[in-house]
Amino acid sequence: MRFSIFVGTVVLTLLSLVGLAFSSWFLLAVVIFGSLAALGFYDVLQPSHAVLRNYPVIGHMRFLFEGIRPEIRQYLIESDQDEEPFSRDKRSIVYQRAKGVEDKRPFGTRQRVYDSGYEWITHSAAPKHIDDHDFRVRIGGPDCKRPYDASIYNISAMSFGALSANAILALNTGAKKGGFAHDTGEGGISRYHREGGGDIIYEIGSGYFGCRSDEGRFDVEKFRAQASDPQVKLVELKLSQGAKPGHGGVLPASKISPEIAEARGVPMGQDCVSPASHPEFSTPLEMMAFIKTLRDNADGKPVGFKLCIGHRREFMCMVKAMLETGIIPDFIVIDGKEGGTGAAPLEFANHVGMPLVEGLTFAHNTLRGAGLRDKLKLGASGKLVTSFDIAKALALGADWANSARGFMFSIGCIQAQACHTNHCPVGVATQDPLRQRALNVTEKSERVFRFHQNTLKALAEMTGAAGLAAPGDFRPHHLLMRESDRDMVTGEDVYPYLPDGFLLRDEEDNFGYLGRWKRARAESFEPFDV
Repeated sequence: MRFSIFVGTVVLTLLSLVGLAFSSWFLLAVVIFGSLAALGFYDVLQPSHAVLRNYPVIGHMRFLFEGIRPEIRQYLIESDQDEEPFSRDKRSIVYQRAKGVEDKRPFGTRQRVYDSGYEWITHSAAPKHIDDHDFRVRIGGPDCKRPYDASIYNISAMSFGALSANAILALNTGAKKGGFAHDTGEGGISRYHREGGGDIIYEIGSGYFGCRSDEGRFDVEKFRAQASDPQVKLVELKLSQGAKPGHGGVLPASKISPEIAEARGVPMGQDCVSPASHPEFSTPLEMMAFIKTLRDNADGKPVGFKLCIGHRREFMCMVKAMLETGIIPDFIVIDGKEGGTGAAPLEFANHVGMPLVEGLTFAHNTLRGAGLRDKLKLGASGKLVTSFDIAKALALGADWANSARGFMFSIGCIQAQACHTNHCPVGVATQDPLRQRALNVTEKSERVFRFHQNTLKALAEMTGAAGLAAPGDFRPHHLLMRESDRDMVTGEDVYPYLPDGFLLRDEEDNFGYLGRWKRARAESFEPFDV
């Protein structure tokens, strides 16, 4: 269907040529249809635009609509439909930075500064100039023999299978060029991750893909082989993801290709199941023991876990288990519920799980209250696309940020929301060989690199404008937000850093931490009645 217009122009050109034998008037048709057919051939062969390669001729309509988008955006703003133009602005920022084109805009802010919820960073009368924007954070605690100096901004979890081979290869090749990390997602390490040569965060979900037994349980020998790969820099145990926390998944047998089966270590012809919970542990203490097993077999590399905060007491149970066992992960990644996925039940996507700001703040302060915050690193993921998004996450307690959406935009995602249909128009989220052929790996990997570089350059400028020497110096008091007309609050008022060790000292607080802490126990995720 997507080639029908192109094929139609070729057929009409041929018919017009035949018609010349009867009338010279057919020359006009030859010129018109021949030009369109020539354009279609050019679209199919050119390497730069995936939409045109998959939708020759008709794909140019997209660029026509892009050309009039400023007028459409203004109409939407004036019509009080503010969410759509603002999300478009974020996407535009990514495209411009990825393409290395001018990202400056005239006439001031696109957002209405008098609306409640508007946020900004305070700037200094004595701004600083920061030359080096290669910001890094060392991940690895006292028990880690091979710590990793990670970029402050990395590619978040997206599995091969959900993304195409060309998309994975472009992302990982860009990560290699830029010296930042690429999270595999729970789908395992594919040949395209390895071909790209970039640093890998090996994510292990409840299906234990890449390190599973024939029965679907964890296989320590297979894990040891995966972790010993020099490309693997971090091992991340996934408890839940923001888009569908507490929900398992099934990849139907019909969608499992030989390459997916190879990466995941699953047989062809059978449904691939990711349980909602891990079969290897069911209590906080067992979870810490499993983390120790991973650490003992991870070739000395940092081991941590990722989750979207649900019951806050349950996270406190994990923290209490850390204190009781002395097994402290090297890092924790907090995933906000606003994170995306290829397919999730609508109710889960909209109404299950804690948003990143609240989840990150809670985890950061719980770790501070337990005296553990300085013993591990805290990552953040969930719609972190711009330099302001990163700065805000760092101010609220994160040590680094991950992004899936931003890097998907950089390789050409247009949010067609056809990820679950295998009909992605730009070859990003599909296993169709013809569709993914449209994604040019060489060009898109360069865009991945440029997006990362230009975003960190913008972060350096924002950091300097605030009078700070490094992004890690951002704190809640650098954030201001409008609460209502004429009223504003600081981030320190809304998201304060609570005192170190206050939970261990049984100090009351105004945020309900101590009550939950007393109900949490290391032996079980069930509440302890007090």
